Amino acid sequence: MRERHQHIVVPEELGAGLVTVKAGEPLDLGLRLESVHEGILATATVATTARGECGRCLSDLALEVQVEFTELFAYSLDEAYEYEVQDDHVDLEPPLRDAVVLSLPFQPVCQPECFGLDPVTGEKLTEAEAGKAPQETDPRWAALKKLAASQNEGTDIESVP
Repeated sequence: MRERHQHIVVPEELGAGLVTVKAGEPLDLGLRLESVHEGILATATVATTARGECGRCLSDLALEVQVEFTELFAYSLDEAYEYEVQDDHVDLEPPLRDAVVLSLPFQPVCQPECFGLDPVTGEKLTEAEAGKAPQETDPRWAALKKLAASQNEGTDIESVP
């Protein structure tokens, strides 16, 4: 069994979408390699920082990423194993990439209570502003508003233009 601890720099961006691990970001890798009957069992812990935008308000955010994975690198590749030992070496990049990318959130938020953006002004909503109803009614709903008002007053529907 061999254990290693390495600090590496991410060579190319990991992930796609609103949040990714950018190229050049430091990555902390703890690795344990064990020889087993079928091949080499690699157990790794990965810690890094993902950067991107909030899915609601588009503000910048940084998320700490901590992932663990275990993968068997087989001496001979068959249907049961995905990775193979090649020339007494294992390539950790594919399983490491898969583990990190799958741990990233699809819709990241800067905080759980993020209210997003105002649909009219595009400004970031605060808690006080989020509870307010819009002041103006969309002109497309004006006829329905008149209809509802006439029903509340008990007037005839036909009188509504």
